[in-house]
Amino acid sequence: MKGKSAGTRRTSSRASKELPELTDEMLSRAVLKRAGKRVGRPKSENPKVAISIRLPPEVLKRWRATGDGWQTRMAEVLSKRAP
Repeated sequence: MKGKSAGTRRTSSRASKELPELTDEMLSRAVLKRAGKRVGRPKSENPKVAISIRLPPEVLKRWRATGDGWQTRMAEVLSKRAP
């Protein structure tokens, strides 16, 4: 391992002794994934775009005070007023 000291490397012999033997029941619960397939949330048909916007602090404070979901509510308001 390039760049790591001997003290940070792990040896497989010690780790393999600590791992339990796989049983048929464990393997039946396993989820197999194909190599190269994306893991996680499915891609959105209408993905959001990250932007940077400068707002007065009091405006941001008021929106945040409305609680969780404030960004979604702000986006809804802005989309209603868009030309």
